[in-house]
Amino acid sequence: ICLTNLKNQSLHGTSPVTTFGPKACMLQNPHAVMHIQDPASQRLTWNKPPKSVLVIKKIQDASLLQPFKELCVFLTEKNMIVYVERKVLADPVIQADESFAAVIQKFCTFREDLDDISNRVDFIICLGGDGTLLYASSLFQKSVPPVMSFHLGSLGFLTPFNFDTYQSQVTQIIEGNAAIILRSRLRVVKESREKNARVDKKGIIMTKGDSEGSRKAMQYQVLNEVVVDRGPFSYLSNVDLFLDGHLITTVQGDGVIVSTPTGSTAYAVAAGASMIHPNVPAIMITPICPHSLSFRPIVVPAGVELKIMLSRDSRNTAWVSFDGRKRQEICHGDNITITTSCFPVPSICFQDPVNDWFESLAQCLHWNVRKKQNYLSSKEDVF
Repeated sequence: ICLTNLKNQSLHGTSPVTTFGPKACMLQNPHAVMHIQDPASQRLTWNKPPKSVLVIKKIQDASLLQPFKELCVFLTEKNMIVYVERKVLADPVIQADESFAAVIQKFCTFREDLDDISNRVDFIICLGGDGTLLYASSLFQKSVPPVMSFHLGSLGFLTPFNFDTYQSQVTQIIEGNAAIILRSRLRVVKESREKNARVDKKGIIMTKGDSEGSRKAMQYQVLNEVVVDRGPFSYLSNVDLFLDGHLITTVQGDGVIVSTPTGSTAYAVAAGASMIHPNVPAIMITPICPHSLSFRPIVVPAGVELKIMLSRDSRNTAWVSFDGRKRQEICHGDNITITTSCFPVPSICFQDPVNDWFESLAQCLHWNVRKKQNYLSSKEDVF
């Protein structure tokens, strides 16, 4: 049992759960040292054969309709219970396909933020780009079922599977023959003061009556990053950054990115951060266009607690988004607390966690690609 409301004393962060959804878990390695497994040895196994699958398709993309239909027909033929979001089936092209109508009748549908499917889905299949994996993560605020992602989008850094051989690949997953990588998430709590509360000159919230009733807290599970920025304002953002209760710096610039190792290859790398393998237990803090030549990105242990607040003398409010969604304003008196979640996303690998990551660096980001230096023959002068 993971107690997310208690401060974890380990610098490595909370121990991630190793059960994913109703039936999946990580195959335990008896040779693991200190319960930290070699990334290449992390394997998927099933307590019971999987019976249900959630299919996530990128909406408003006509090129995905045929792969979506083929996959769903294949899954129903294997007697799998297929869950599909209701808005996906609202596509006029799908509605007009009479040959697909019989398959649709077998689907179980749900609505985002309204229906809880966390204990109904055994594993997830994503059709699209990296955004489909982020969306799948947002649907599960606790334990996440294993996720298999097919590269049918634009970048595909997090989607290692090619759809051409989907039948054999999906069959291997159902049989429990696959490597997985545990992508850590951030547990983010945003506390906001109510409108009837005010802030004095020292930044203390002044309320009428019960102080507990004057605050509202929202919790999010974030796979890539939390971004705090200046929003529509022309002034610099001015936010205080605390680490385990201590003020470590005030961010003056366009904003700050707090990311997971998975998110280090997203917005953070565009802002000048290093790329971190997803198995590294860490949190990355990256400023966005800081008004300081010495403010460099830093990496802190996964076990710390970060808190972001609007500085008392800030000229304007700031804005925050979670994996590019749920964008909202940060006012004086609000605070954002960020820790490593104990509910990672178990992402199914094409080969293994190490090879998949370097393959994505090479194919998607063209890491260290340059024209090679010509070879010098022994007869040529070195100088």
